[in-house]
Amino acid sequence: MPHTSFPLLDAIKTPADLRGLAPEQLNPLAAELREFLLQSVSKTGGHLSSNLGTVELTIALHYVFDTPEDRLVWDVGHQTYGHKVLTGRREGMDRLRMKDGISGFPRRCESPYDTFGVGHSSTSISAALGMAVAARNKGEERRVVAIIGDGAMSAGQAFEALNNAGVEDANLLVILNDNDMSISPPVGALNKYLARLLSGRTYNAAHRAAERVLKNMPSMLEFASRVEEHVKGLITPGTLFEELGFNYIGPIDGHDLDSLLPTLQNLKALKGPQFLHVITKKGQGYKLAEDDPVLYHGVSKFDASNGISGGTKGGGKLTYTQVFGDWLCDMARADDRLVGITPAMREGSGLVRFAEEFPKRYHDVGIAEQHAVTFAAGLACDGMKPVVAIYSTFLQRAYDQLIHDVALQNLPVIFAIDRGGLVGADGATHNGAFDLSYLSCIPNMVVMTPADENECRRMLTTAFRHDGPAAVRYPRGSGPAAPLDAELTALPLGKGEVRRQGRKIALLAFGSLLSPALAAGDALDATVANMRFVKPLDRELVLELARNHEVLVTLEENSIIGGAGAEVARCLAEAGIAKPVHRLGLPDHFIDHGDTALLLAEVGLDAAGIIASLQKLSPQ
Repeated sequence: MPHTSFPLLDAIKTPADLRGLAPEQLNPLAAELREFLLQSVSKTGGHLSSNLGTVELTIALHYVFDTPEDRLVWDVGHQTYGHKVLTGRREGMDRLRMKDGISGFPRRCESPYDTFGVGHSSTSISAALGMAVAARNKGEERRVVAIIGDGAMSAGQAFEALNNAGVEDANLLVILNDNDMSISPPVGALNKYLARLLSGRTYNAAHRAAERVLKNMPSMLEFASRVEEHVKGLITPGTLFEELGFNYIGPIDGHDLDSLLPTLQNLKALKGPQFLHVITKKGQGYKLAEDDPVLYHGVSKFDASNGISGGTKGGGKLTYTQVFGDWLCDMARADDRLVGITPAMREGSGLVRFAEEFPKRYHDVGIAEQHAVTFAAGLACDGMKPVVAIYSTFLQRAYDQLIHDVALQNLPVIFAIDRGGLVGADGATHNGAFDLSYLSCIPNMVVMTPADENECRRMLTTAFRHDGPAAVRYPRGSGPAAPLDAELTALPLGKGEVRRQGRKIALLAFGSLLSPALAAGDALDATVANMRFVKPLDRELVLELARNHEVLVTLEENSIIGGAGAEVARCLAEAGIAKPVHRLGLPDHFIDHGDTALLLAEVGLDAAGIIASLQKLSPQ
């Protein structure tokens, strides 16, 4: 870190120190915290624009509420770096998202201020409601606050939680951090006044008194309620949340501490479900991030003075995500039945070009994975060929829909599953560690995992031409840089290939581990097979390898339990062949964040680790 002066931030080790500051010191503190985050994240990588946008809100929350006794439940975690800095983890920010460093997300095991572990969106209201009900049942006076973004509010779970919270007698504050719109004219002096008025004790006491007076006159009470609802509806957009049982306040400027602090103080004193709508700006205070918050959402290391150069995002080897994006456009031109679907991951899943070239066939359904899958099923029912582009970890949220709405009806939905295997800095919440296991047990599913970029392209074509549900699961980043076929060519269904002929030991590699398997095969003269398909498994190839080798070793970047290796063992058992099968895969525990290559080496799935395992097995 450069020797930038942070006199106020230097004095803060815990939120108790923050609460010792005078209110007029908070704006200078916000400037220091924002500059610290910019300098820090530019050196480590991570989520930048969303964290710059929540600086004032984070300060206000820790200033008003008695954390960690009062609970702050953050949604997703893309907005919690400032929270980490203010809660004693500033010194750890130089190893953010690195092996043995602090996580990019809240984790209960990391700090008592991280009240709930997150990584997937839209869980905050549910968790916070559980905490609020627990406090009520235990007779404790603590306050519970859920902070959720406007994107996360598109998920069904958020509304399920709101619906439940509205009828629970629990003290819960939900803060909607709305950063998808500019600060509109209503967010000014008048709106500040209204927010204070509607959240203040005087207004709420008058409201309760009027209810007591009018409750014996039902017609007058109903009339008064309608008048109040109409008047509040004229000045606030909160009718939906009011109908769900919340007292809605806002919208207010989430960067204006003079507005945030008194409003939060008022809301802290109120009972029952409260809803505060704040407007923030992604990238606030850093012009480059303000102008392009998507580019600066998740960043690698960059020069904060000059920003991310145009060449940073381009060049280098083609990634699997780019291979998918190019294939999608090529196939869309070849077949007008193709429809592309993403649950709010256009950039991450490689659909930017498709969205531009085929806007009427592109559908971003928001953070709504369950809906995405059933929406695809409906399209398939009427003759379309939907392609669902989704991360492995996010498809877990739509498992019921995958089984009941797609596979049970044997519908031709294509799942392009990105981030299969370990993903590096995002860690356990984002690792695609279970997809081969949870997909291969579903009837009617075809499950493929490519070993290189061209095989990925061919498998996507295979999935598209298959008359039923099919998944292509590929890793994050680039592969061995295999040249791509220009044409759209399918693979023979359920057929693998022998890539190296050796003796005694046969390595059966599934997907991304073919390259280290070939290196191990060369070192120890083992046969190496590129299996390609987890389902249908190439049984003929498995049995042939079993007949001609003394030991079979399966390799997969997936949980060792229930994965491809288990299918190979089952195949041999059903054929009555008693042949040793040694399975190498991800161990039965959650793997933390860090450099992917280092993590694979740690679990023995790099070439050296595979060689070491084979040397222990090598028949004499």
